[in-house]
Amino acid sequence: MTTTGYSTPVPHREVKDRHGRVYRVGETDIDIMGRKRAWMVFLPWAGMLGISSAEYAFTSAEDTLHEAHLWSSGHIFWLMGVWVFFQAAVAFPAGQLRESGRLPARTAMLLGALGTLLGYVSLAFAPHVVVAYLGFGMCSGIGAGLVYATCVNMVGKWYPERKGGKTGFVNGGFAYGSVPFVFLFTSYMDLGNYRGVLVGVGLLCCTVVAAAGWFFKDPPKGWWPPDVDPLKVPDDPKVRRALEKNPPAPKQYTPKEAARTPVLWMMWFCLLCTAGINIFGIAFQVPFGKDMGFAGGIVATAMSLKAVVNGTGRGVIGWISDRVGRRHTLIIVCLVLGSAQFGVLVSGQMGSMPFFLFCSMVSGFGGGAIFPLFAAMTADYFGENNNASNYGMVYSSKLISGLVGSGLGAVVVGAWDYHGAFVLAGSIGLASAVLALFLKAPDRPGARVVANPHPLGEEAAS
Repeated sequence: MTTTGYSTPVPHREVKDRHGRVYRVGETDIDIMGRKRAWMVFLPWAGMLGISSAEYAFTSAEDTLHEAHLWSSGHIFWLMGVWVFFQAAVAFPAGQLRESGRLPARTAMLLGALGTLLGYVSLAFAPHVVVAYLGFGMCSGIGAGLVYATCVNMVGKWYPERKGGKTGFVNGGFAYGSVPFVFLFTSYMDLGNYRGVLVGVGLLCCTVVAAAGWFFKDPPKGWWPPDVDPLKVPDDPKVRRALEKNPPAPKQYTPKEAARTPVLWMMWFCLLCTAGINIFGIAFQVPFGKDMGFAGGIVATAMSLKAVVNGTGRGVIGWISDRVGRRHTLIIVCLVLGSAQFGVLVSGQMGSMPFFLFCSMVSGFGGGAIFPLFAAMTADYFGENNNASNYGMVYSSKLISGLVGSGLGAVVVGAWDYHGAFVLAGSIGLASAVLALFLKAPDRPGARVVANPHPLGEEAAS
């Protein structure tokens, strides 16, 4: 992590709680970066807006890209799968570079902005689909991964005492920022203007990401807001409830230490399943709706509503988890996500537009809510100092879920039709709720056990 230098030294001290965790207190947010820490909520949110269209609006451009480049539908879905693969693959190494100080937050954001632009330019001018895989799938995916990892972990560092709602709000930008582009790609872009539209979108998104990232700053390691005493019960009822339901990690786990705990890999697998369902819905809701006879405008509306609720759900669910606990919230979200897949299938087969729109929104809510929950839960379980790397390990499950949800999803649809694919997705979602029951923080140090100096018998003495 890159720490901020000071023009004049600012008094601070380090305190330890009963578990031995160290907190750095005394410096205010204004002392560190010259502005309130709320900026480190809205700027990361804007950065997430800038990368959202690549995942959530890309499949809306399927028809135009197919006609313009003569790419098959299979290539379109695999392009998205490759994008998700690289977006997730960069999370852990980016976290390692960020925490070592070799990759400042500003640099990560500028590289992400460049990757976003290259992705759209390659879609516009690719002479062969391989160029699109390299430009959009790899470069744009890596760029989005850098932005995502930087933004999500930045807000958790600045709000260690109440990270759920803030992390959810920032994470929400990754979804509803795509809404105008869904309509743009579906209703406006055609063979006559697709290159100009794609380049224009790339320039706009690149500018937003670069402008937001230019002002990023990390707090010092272990920083804690001076108005919240880490050793006492907070007076603020909101902060007190959040810390009671989601206690801070007893220590700052290194990636090696976190990797040795079974719960991290259980989180990895749970995110693999739920993220795969989310990506499956993003990739196949539009073609499923069209095959069921819904008009293109209705399908675009459904996808937009899904993106809006997906993004809104991320913020709302973070706020809820601060109040009822991360694990309990995750169980409910998995149940909702799994049930929604059956609803989307039934509504399409019934030809019920209102029911289809409703189930699409519910699916979007569940699919979006899982990401901020896992981001905040990772910090709750393993601490904030190495959260970029630790969450990078958990988030790396999206390497597989992207390919499974999009690319392999196309294979399942071809073999089992939409009925079998949605039933499988729904069943996996319900099974994920069962797995979430077993997600608990690594054992916190309890009372120290001291041997009885006066054993009652020879058996105890031996």
